[in-house]
Amino acid sequence: MTRLASAVRAVATVCTALVCAVTATVTSPVAQAASEPKAPQQFVALRSVDPTILQEMRYTTAHNFVGEPVDGYRQPLCILTRPAARALHRAQVRLLRQGYSLKVYDCYRPQRAVDHFVRWAGDLRDERMKAEFYPLVDKTRLFADGYIAAKSGHSRGSTVDVTIVALPARPTRPYVPGEPLVSCSAPREERFPDNSVDMGTGFDCFDTLSHTDDPRVGGVQRANRRLLKDALAAQGFVNLPEEWWHFTYKPEPFPDTYFDFPVARRSVAGH
Repeated sequence: MTRLASAVRAVATVCTALVCAVTATVTSPVAQAASEPKAPQQFVALRSVDPTILQEMRYTTAHNFVGEPVDGYRQPLCILTRPAARALHRAQVRLLRQGYSLKVYDCYRPQRAVDHFVRWAGDLRDERMKAEFYPLVDKTRLFADGYIAAKSGHSRGSTVDVTIVALPARPTRPYVPGEPLVSCSAPREERFPDNSVDMGTGFDCFDTLSHTDDPRVGGVQRANRRLLKDALAAQGFVNLPEEWWHFTYKPEPFPDTYFDFPVARRSVAGH
């Protein structure tokens, strides 16, 4: 009987261990999901502040310089710190009176997305989107020329990539992966269609023509850039001189923090 009892206890111990192992395997993804970082209370979805601002979130799609959806962009959603979102709203009110709307391409950017850019830049074999986004720049120069960096102001939550659209806004056709590419610095009628006003280049164009005050950009294109810059500067946004679309709200609530919560509704749920 003693031997039988010992055997039963041994089998029970093994079964308990197996149950624990199976349970851990089943529950670990749930635990991992529960531990996903969320945005601080100071962050909001832009639509909750101003639903009239158009959104074309490029990094959830394949139409960007990487050529595929970027890590951390779970949903096509603009997330910003509350002060930056409110400032965009004030700029939108001013532009709506003039027959225009803001349109955002990118807002908060998680650090994991920046890491994705860095990995892509280091893979010199991957040039699938070169013909559109960096036709005149050798990929080996992307770090040295400042187009790619290990940290981005977008990850602090108060930087936005934005343009303006004349109202009524026309739809922009979707990008078809594998379609022929045209240089982002080509004349507007030749490059990929965008319902924004003509800014002289497309968004995310790695070219000196993207510099906000490039002297080669004149006429209507310069006037459009000035309209955007003036509308945002009046509300506290500072333009990055190398990119006509890039603006940072000042003072930043998180000037030294680079966040990594995903771009998703659950990241700001309940705010």
